[in-house]
Amino acid sequence: MKTNALTIDVEDYFQVSALAPYIDRAEWDTRSCRVERNLARILEMLDRHDVKATFFTLGWIAERYPGVVRAIIAGGHELASHGYGHQRATELGPEAFYADIRRAKEILEALSGKEVKGYRAPSFSVDARNRAWVCDALVRAGYRYSSSVYPVRHDHYGMPEAPRFAHAPQANLLEVPPTTVRFFKRNWPAGGGGYFRLLPYAVSRRLIAHVNRRDDAPAVFYFHPWEIDVEQPRIAGIGLKTRFRHYVNLARMERRLERLLGDFRWGRMDHIFLGS
Repeated sequence: MKTNALTIDVEDYFQVSALAPYIDRAEWDTRSCRVERNLARILEMLDRHDVKATFFTLGWIAERYPGVVRAIIAGGHELASHGYGHQRATELGPEAFYADIRRAKEILEALSGKEVKGYRAPSFSVDARNRAWVCDALVRAGYRYSSSVYPVRHDHYGMPEAPRFAHAPQANLLEVPPTTVRFFKRNWPAGGGGYFRLLPYAVSRRLIAHVNRRDDAPAVFYFHPWEIDVEQPRIAGIGLKTRFRHYVNLARMERRLERLLGDFRWGRMDHIFLGS
């Protein structure tokens, strides 16, 4: 059985990119943060299933809630970077992006005492427009791998022409995309997120098994702590599409994760793709 990579993007509900038009960044410190309790539930779940995972963690979260970092490390999981302030790479120029990822790496390493090897861009915001300088910045900042390019078509992100599996876009950097399947000459998302909540669980299970068997490759699956939080505050005035995407099937998410952890073998990104 293949060992697949389980990844968690550690951010809170009010930091989601789709909600940025409705929640000013200046309000973040006034919001009730729920990431600690949600992360505790996730860590307990992983411990029960004897699963290790990779946590792509915001520097903003780590700075304010260092116990989150300590809990991740104590559980034997990999601590990786999600940048500092959850700004999309497409919104930043090369130097601002470099400053963001360097700041996050320094905070995470200082709190954990561990090398931070991996990075994931908020909202998979690396594409053909910025990929060259993003890769340069990641190498310059000392990262060894990235999981920031989603090879699909999506209204907010995606680079459908990118390779579906782990590859080196330049020397000293590995890109490990979230999992997709290839049907009808198109890549379809199969690596978690809102698709995992929207579609029946059997669909996700079949697609991951397909990648393991037919492509002979490990899957890369992701989710967020807020996705198991049914009681999170509802944001008023958001559009119907955004509301649906953010809140659909939150009540089913934890049970589905329990099944996922039992149906497949899971591990850390660095162990699977770097051998370290």
